[in-house]
Amino acid sequence: MQVKQIKAPGRYADGNGLYLVVDPSGAKRWLLRTVVQGRRRDIGLGGLSITSLAQAREAAQNYRKVARDGGDPLATRREARRVVPTFQVAAETVHAEHEVSWKNPKHAKQWINTLAQYAYPVIGDYRVDAIGTPDVLRALSPIWLTKPETARRVRQRINTVLDWAKAAGYRSGDNPVDGVSRGLPKQTDSDQHHAAVPFSEVAGFVRALQQSGSGPVAKWAFEFLILTASRTSEVIQAKWSEFDLASKLWTVPAARMKAKREHRVPLTDRCIEILESARAFFPSADFVFPNASGESPMSNMVFLAMMKRMKVKATAHGFRSAFRDWAAEETSFPREIAEMALAHTIANKVEAAYRRGDLLEKRREMMQSWADFVGENSVATPST
Repeated sequence: MQVKQIKAPGRYADGNGLYLVVDPSGAKRWLLRTVVQGRRRDIGLGGLSITSLAQAREAAQNYRKVARDGGDPLATRREARRVVPTFQVAAETVHAEHEVSWKNPKHAKQWINTLAQYAYPVIGDYRVDAIGTPDVLRALSPIWLTKPETARRVRQRINTVLDWAKAAGYRSGDNPVDGVSRGLPKQTDSDQHHAAVPFSEVAGFVRALQQSGSGPVAKWAFEFLILTASRTSEVIQAKWSEFDLASKLWTVPAARMKAKREHRVPLTDRCIEILESARAFFPSADFVFPNASGESPMSNMVFLAMMKRMKVKATAHGFRSAFRDWAAEETSFPREIAEMALAHTIANKVEAAYRRGDLLEKRREMMQSWADFVGENSVATPST
């Protein structure tokens, strides 16, 4: 009754920091004055028309408890009011953020279309903080064996969306995509985008390569590509100006990288041997692995032609996949080190902003382990 009868403008104490504030206009509202993390704060609890005295006292008690425990009642309230997006909204947000950086409009369109076709019907209306591994499994299971390549891409894209959701503060804990493979059958398709030699057979391939009848420069270049997990264009267009043999370092300029960012590659002892052999073969060439004239880079089809002559059904690019599989299945090196060795773009912009270094020394250790694995039982120097 007293609350209803108060008319004069002012602040009226109810106790324990709770006040009824009457504005000059006659409007009445509740205010909690308390100490939050060492600072005095005023927290509005709503107008009298929507918040009764009992409700104001209950809210004040809850907020005081949060403050006594060292928390921030305002942050708690903002979090409670925060709208968590659905998977579809999150996916469209991620697509819009990344679309400007994609060079291929067809890829950009396929990226969102595959999610719309296969993920939205199952998890599109789910809030991103409510999606679990069983939900991802239900989205992938119908196409995992019938459309294996598409299923892998959908899995990767769901993973990207949920990584974004975690970085944006909408999720906590592990990404549910990480454990989904354990619930899916093994795929048996062999027609993947870049056919790869299984990592267990890479050492044998290198041994056969070294003993093949191809030219020495081409064999050195191919082995160098495998050892560095590089792309074909990065290797065949490499120039001596990019190398610091004393520091065992190859710095590929941004202009020659797919992501348009400079990439440092640690060089193993075997890489140095290959480079020294190539330098001795063409001492005045600008390119490390030139064509027969010594003045231009070799053809970007040279590795494919070599594999055809060796009757190996794979691609040079597939050795990057072999390296990635080896790192995941045979080593304990963290995922981000392998991804950085492959110069993969960090899809999550928040994560990318905080990852300043390139983990060079950790990658150096990993690449030496890869070289030891690849070089098992191989000859020291390709035959000429």
